[in-house]
Amino acid sequence: MIVVIDYDVGNVSNVCNAMRHIGCDVRLTAEADTIKSAAGLILPGVAAFGYAVGALGRISELISQHASEAKPLLGICVGFQMLFNDSCEHGLHKGLGLVHGSVVPIPPGRVIPHMGWNAVEFPEDMNLFSGLTSGTNFYFAHSYCASVSDDLAKVAYTDYGVQLAASVQKANIYGVQFHPEKSSTAGLKVLRNFADICERKAT
Repeated sequence: MIVVIDYDVGNVSNVCNAMRHIGCDVRLTAEADTIKSAAGLILPGVAAFGYAVGALGRISELISQHASEAKPLLGICVGFQMLFNDSCEHGLHKGLGLVHGSVVPIPPGRVIPHMGWNAVEFPEDMNLFSGLTSGTNFYFAHSYCASVSDDLAKVAYTDYGVQLAASVQKANIYGVQFHPEKSSTAGLKVLRNFADICERKAT
């Protein structure tokens, strides 16, 4: 069973529907005992960083605890951004600090927000992209991006006139800036890969 963290932000129902579409047992909850029994956690989000962190509240401690115990965690969009140390979106806000780096504005000179389909280039050993070809297109919608400074993290990038971090993998911590639930077959494959990671870890 995979838990999608329920913390009063957008996009949670779409993620749940996508997981059910690929045949996963998924629960939408913030209940501690259910989170504890889950094989993996998904932290989605469509909101400003500060609002999302505030809405997450004490659940952040629970997420960090289980991530430290090697339970697979997937952050999506703002959930991806919250994996990092901090964000400067509408003031300075502290993130989960599971991956070293900061969330900063997309550099000027580009259309903001970055919205639409973009190719993602990834190393062969990033498990989320197993079975996919580097350069596959995914759907993005964001105005801020992660500046990754973690030597232990593998990073995938998308070219938006500048290289933007599109995904990270650090041990059992995974994150995608794009929306897999809106990215057609390729996005569902990413979610299926995460479900497979959770299943292997559980056994």
